[in-house]
Amino acid sequence: MMLLDSWRLSVGTLTSVPVRPPVEVDRRRAGTAMLLAPLAVLPLGVAVAAVVLVGTWLGLPAYVVALLAVAAVVLGNRALHVDGLADTVDGLAASFDRERSLEVMRTGTSGPAGVAAVVLVLGLQAAGLMGLLAQDATVATAALAGAAVCASRVALLVCCSRGVPTARPGGLGAVVAGTVGRSWLVGGSVVAAAVLALLGVAAGLPWWRGALAVALALVAVVVLVARAVRRLGGVTGDVFGAAVEISLATVLVALS
Repeated sequence: MMLLDSWRLSVGTLTSVPVRPPVEVDRRRAGTAMLLAPLAVLPLGVAVAAVVLVGTWLGLPAYVVALLAVAAVVLGNRALHVDGLADTVDGLAASFDRERSLEVMRTGTSGPAGVAAVVLVLGLQAAGLMGLLAQDATVATAALAGAAVCASRVALLVCCSRGVPTARPGGLGAVVAGTVGRSWLVGGSVVAAAVLALLGVAAGLPWWRGALAVALALVAVVVLVARAVRRLGGVTGDVFGAAVEISLATVLVALS
């Protein structure tokens, strides 16, 4: 029952796929849900791969296919992570006062900093995918693009790793902060790097490109989390969303 609750929590939180609500939610189940994140978003990865294959078959330009694929991911998670990206950047840009920054993040409105961040990060995702497709749009490339979506969710393991505090007592951050052990973080990262490396080779890339993409994404997320801890006192659900979007952008650009 615990694993089923964790699976439902992960899928229901990270995608728009309808699932029954978990019977119980506690820190143990929430931590397991974060570990399952790369698998939970498999429907989004499949959607991206399908868009790439169909778009290529129809002869659409690479930039159109890339934008449609990014749109599929945004729709597939109800723009939850995009909202978190905008709120996080607005909060960090609003003030050096911790409480003021958290209040800005709670309002849910997007300021100029947040809008600029969304445009830039989603633009990098589309540009990275377009660069990947321009090399050789094959079935293996489509699979690699879909796997990149799943691998980018390893960012959540960084946000929830032991030693990372929550910025406030309520919300998603308080439930999952500190629930993922360092060994699980390392293991999840190695698996993600290995999958992208293998699919990268099948798509005609050097074997190290996929592993490098995951490593760079982890560095980017660590920098974001460190900034959030220093400025906000810890992580929030919005920071998780920002981490996912930045991670995906980094992976796709590195693969391109």
